[in-house]
Amino acid sequence: MNTKVNLAGVELKNPVMTASGTFGSGEEYSEMIDLNHLGAVVTKGVANVPWPGNPTPRIAETYGGMINAIGLQNPGMEVFIKRDIPFLKKYDTKIIVNVCGKTTEDYIEVVERLADEPVDMLEINISCPNVKEGGIAFGQDPKAVEAITREVKKHAKQPVIMKLSPNVTDIGVMAKAAEAGGADVLSLINTLTGMKIDINRRTFAVANKTGGLSGPAIKPIAVRMVYQVANAVRLPIIGMGGIMNAEDAIEFILAGATAVSVGTANFRNPYAAEEVVRGIENYMKKYDVEDIRDLIGVVQ
Repeated sequence: MNTKVNLAGVELKNPVMTASGTFGSGEEYSEMIDLNHLGAVVTKGVANVPWPGNPTPRIAETYGGMINAIGLQNPGMEVFIKRDIPFLKKYDTKIIVNVCGKTTEDYIEVVERLADEPVDMLEINISCPNVKEGGIAFGQDPKAVEAITREVKKHAKQPVIMKLSPNVTDIGVMAKAAEAGGADVLSLINTLTGMKIDINRRTFAVANKTGGLSGPAIKPIAVRMVYQVANAVRLPIIGMGGIMNAEDAIEFILAGATAVSVGTANFRNPYAAEEVVRGIENYMKKYDVEDIRDLIGVVQ
């Protein structure tokens, strides 16, 4: 039985990875699960300089999910390179670094700094607000998506994954823009913009007023968007958004995803990603599927 998948020339032992921002760089979780069992670990967002993140409170639970407005708090690329890469290199799993920035130059600085580091792929978080364009996210304007993809590709040594924002009118247009800019892989979806109000305090549940909604509540939207993008471009897709178990992951694969990311589930169940790996294997045995690639995008 073959569970290996290929993303732009990078072979993963199975299609399961962790979603950025939900797994740190794996160190805390490594006490509970064996990182060797995962196809890849996707790190928390890494910027060129340390980011303090947003004021607190920054997380609120909602029906079927959560809202977060962490603001991509991170210690910056130098600490990441010195501390996190050596830790992850101890394991037989691929390393995918999520890169964030406030300007195109910020992204390029991180991408160039990582060029000679032992990481396998770069995931570019284009849901970051573009400070030069008045704060609109890079990922909400197809021209900006194509431009930043093209710039990152000029400087990247590793394959580039563009992480698409679902907060757009037509995700297919954004996917095509990333493809035109030279993206190697697409990952989707990032969180949906949401809001929760505390009726007792009569104020916003998170200090930022809005935040990113994740968890099972967004899964049907994510599956639909993955299907749409799979039918709009020829690039491999990493599907994510509310995957809690193997059944959820298989939905994404049948819709057209080559790989999947487990995110919010990690907070509720630290073993979630490892359980998804085993669940996919059990599904393949149950239905006599010899090669996982025979499942990708079969639902038309």
